[in-house]
Amino acid sequence: MKKILSGLMVLSLSLLVGCAAGGPPPGVGVWGVEMVTPLGNLPATLTLNADGSGGLSADGLGDAPISGVMYDGNSVSFSAEIDAQGQTLVLDFTGMVEGDSIDGEFGSDFGAFGVSGSRQ
Repeated sequence: MKKILSGLMVLSLSLLVGCAAGGPPPGVGVWGVEMVTPLGNLPATLTLNADGSGGLSADGLGDAPISGVMYDGNSVSFSAEIDAQGQTLVLDFTGMVEGDSIDGEFGSDFGAFGVSGSRQ
């Protein structure tokens, strides 16, 4: 009986450690961000999902799906296509997540611009 209980404890502990280590990447979540664009600061909502999908939403830009979300430790990158006053603009994001903060930049045809924000 002791061997069975001991075995169950080891199995339970192994499962708990495995679940904790296999959690979602640090960037997964909904983020309130501010983009520092050539036209001024623009608040936006960024949603990053564990499956590599997500979305970007901002006044004047509407809702844009994002694709190719890649996580590497605390680094995150993805691409978004937005409609900027009738013109399609591809934004390529690279950044870092530290706790509940995200910082990075969008690269675009008009140059790079900073992005920072916090988890909502």
